[in-house]
Amino acid sequence: MKWTPDKIKSLKNKDKWIALTAYDSITAKWSDDEAVPLILVGDSLGMTALGYDSTLPVTMDDMLHHTKAVTRSVDKALVVADMPFMSYQSSVEDGIRNAGLFIKDGNADAVKIEGGIFRSQLIESLVNNGIPVLGHIGLTPQSIKQIGGYKVQGKTDLDHQKIINDALAVEESGAFAVVLECIPKKLSKKISDIISIPTIGIGAGPDCDAQIIVISDLLGFTNKSLPKFAKYYVDICSLSRSAIQRFKNDVLNNDFPNDEQSY
Repeated sequence: MKWTPDKIKSLKNKDKWIALTAYDSITAKWSDDEAVPLILVGDSLGMTALGYDSTLPVTMDDMLHHTKAVTRSVDKALVVADMPFMSYQSSVEDGIRNAGLFIKDGNADAVKIEGGIFRSQLIESLVNNGIPVLGHIGLTPQSIKQIGGYKVQGKTDLDHQKIINDALAVEESGAFAVVLECIPKKLSKKISDIISIPTIGIGAGPDCDAQIIVISDLLGFTNKSLPKFAKYYVDICSLSRSAIQRFKNDVLNNDFPNDEQSY
């Protein structure tokens, strides 16, 4: 059965569940085959797939290209497309127009918007126009220039209350769920207890309704140091390097191709 925003909302206060990022048809199909309810085509592909050092250079064309690759291979999961930097900041109208492209051309099921109170008008307008929205508060990577780096948010009493207010605004505006990124675990628990929509944590402690991780981190696609909240579950990087070295050695030793691989 296909996951929908309403089905995701119905998971509130139920058993824990997971979400994953995916940027291509292969990892998307792996995730879908393992019954992952929500797949996010994250603008983090800027760093994981395109070689940038932040999400800021990622374009609508980049995101549409990767969203189409994901949706071609997903049958059951709810596919959420990340709205890239400057695709919605300029106006509500631009936000609706670009979100519509993800739904109409990218075949996405929903879009993700960074920001709380100051994005509430956009979120409400998108929902009223039939475009489901996943919220995203706490650390918002598209605001990295303003906040001065990738660091925990909500540490002071003032920031703590601001993030709670952002969560309430996202809920009130009609989002079906909200990502909480890099905030103290006590704050994420409080938010998860207060709002009626699911919280999806990334660096937000164990008390969110769901957890999401970047699939490149989960699978160990690179040997870079991981952020504190991530975890390698397999070391694909080392396995791949080993396979490449074995192929190279076979060719240099005239062991590949042999009669079995030749016509």
